[in-house]
Amino acid sequence: MPDGARPQPPETICVDLDGTLVRTDTLVEGLLTFLRNPRNWTGLWRWPLSSRAALKRQVASRSALDLTLLPYERALIDYLQAQQKCGRRLVLATAADRAVADGVNAHLQLFDEIIASDGINNLKGRAKGEALAKRFGAGKFTYVGNSWPDLAIWRHAGSAVVVNAPRRVGDKVAEVTLVERRIDDRPSRVKSLLKALRPHQWLKNVLVFLPIVTANALRDGRAWTDAAVMFLAFCVTASAVYIINDLTDLSADRAHPRKRRRPFASGDLPLTLGLLFAPLLLVLGVVLGLAIGAAHIVALYVVCSLAYSIKLKELPLVDVFTLAFLYTVRVFGGAEASSYHLSPWFLAFSTFLFLGLATVKRVGELMDLRRREMRTTARRGYDADDIAILQTNGVGASFTSAMALALFIQSDSVAARYAHPELLWLAVSLVLFWQCRNWLSTARGFMHDDPIVYAARDWVSWLTAATALVVFILARGLYSGVG
Repeated sequence: MPDGARPQPPETICVDLDGTLVRTDTLVEGLLTFLRNPRNWTGLWRWPLSSRAALKRQVASRSALDLTLLPYERALIDYLQAQQKCGRRLVLATAADRAVADGVNAHLQLFDEIIASDGINNLKGRAKGEALAKRFGAGKFTYVGNSWPDLAIWRHAGSAVVVNAPRRVGDKVAEVTLVERRIDDRPSRVKSLLKALRPHQWLKNVLVFLPIVTANALRDGRAWTDAAVMFLAFCVTASAVYIINDLTDLSADRAHPRKRRRPFASGDLPLTLGLLFAPLLLVLGVVLGLAIGAAHIVALYVVCSLAYSIKLKELPLVDVFTLAFLYTVRVFGGAEASSYHLSPWFLAFSTFLFLGLATVKRVGELMDLRRREMRTTARRGYDADDIAILQTNGVGASFTSAMALALFIQSDSVAARYAHPELLWLAVSLVLFWQCRNWLSTARGFMHDDPIVYAARDWVSWLTAATALVVFILARGLYSGVG
C-alpha cells in the first residue's frame, strides 16, 4: 500500500437501529403506543421485575408499533445502498428486539443479516461489541452508531460511521478507530424544543384577560398582574400538553403531510427529552396557579387536556365539545385570577363562540383530508362525509353566540358599566362577521391551523379586532368625560 493511502474498509457494515438508522427510540415509542390505551395498564407493576431484554420482547409483541412510519435517516440509507452496490455486506445489529428488527428490514429490504436482542440477551454496548467481534472478528467490521454506549462497540471495529452523535462522542470515536464517514443533519435541539412548545399557540391564552375587559376594569393593575400570571400558567401547561399530545400521536402525525415535520414525529428531538420536559412544565403551571389561588383551574385544564389527548379526541362530537370547554376554562381562569366574574349571558356567548371555533378546526382538518382523497385519519372519529353535519352544527353555534352576545349587551350590568351601551351592538355584527369569514376561509381551504392562530396571521381579523376595540372605547365614554 502506498504511503498515506487510506486502508481498505472492512467488507461488513454493522448498523445500529435506535438513534442511527431511525431518528427515534423504538422501545420508548413502543411503550408510548402501548400505554396510550388504559386497558393495557393492568399488570404493568410486574414489568420492572423483568430483564431489559424481556421488557423489549413484551413491548415489541404488544405495542403494534407501525414500523413503516418511523423517521428513517435518509442520508444513512442512501450511503448504505451505495456501499451495498460496491459489494459490502450489511448487517442490522441492534439492541432492539428481534421482532422490531425483522419488521424494519421487511420494510427497507436492505440488510443481509440481523443480530438483535432475543428476549434473553440484551445486545447493547459491551454485549453487542463482544457479539460482533465473535461473529465477524475484531477489526473485521465497520460499525455505524450514534451514542456513548456505542464506544464499547467501536473499540472492536475496524472503522466507524458516526451518525448525529454529540461532538464529544465523535471526537472520542476518532481516538479508538478510523472514522469512515460522519452524517450530521439534525437541526439545533434548542430550536426544535422551542418549536415543540408551540409558542404561537399561546395566543389563545389571551382569553384570560377577557373578564377584565368586559368588566370595564382596564385601570385595575392588580387584576392585570394576576391575570398575567394566569396567562403564564396556561402557557406552560399548554406546552406540556402539546408535548404529551405529540408523544402519543407519533404515528398519526407522521401520516400527515404537515404534522410529520413536528420535532418528535420527525426525530429532530429525542422522545426522552419530551418525557422530561412535560412533567416539569406541568409542575411549573400548577405552582404559578397556586401563586394566585387558581391552581384548581390549572389542574382542571390539565386533566381535560390529557383526557382529550389520550382518548376524547377519537370520539366524534365529544372532541369538539371538549375543545370548546378548554377555551372556556381559559376565560374562567382569567375570571378567577382577576376576581371579575362573568355574567351567565357572557358565559353563554363564549360557550357557543368556542364551540363554533372548535368545529371550524375540525372541519378544516376534514376538508384537508378530502383534498388528499382520503376518507379517514388516525385517531379521529370522523370521515370526510361528516363535513356537512359538522358545518351545520358549527355555523349554528356561531349564530347562537351572536344572539347570546346581543342579550348580554341588553343586560343591566352592561348598562351600568358603559356610558353608551347602544354602541356595543356594532360588536355583535363584528363578532358574527369574523365567524362567518372563518367559515368561508375554511370552505375555501385556507384554514390549516387553529382559528385563533389563523386570525393572528390574518389582516382582516386584525382590522376587525381593532374596530371592535374602538367600539368598546367609544361605548365606555372616554371621549365624553365618563371614566
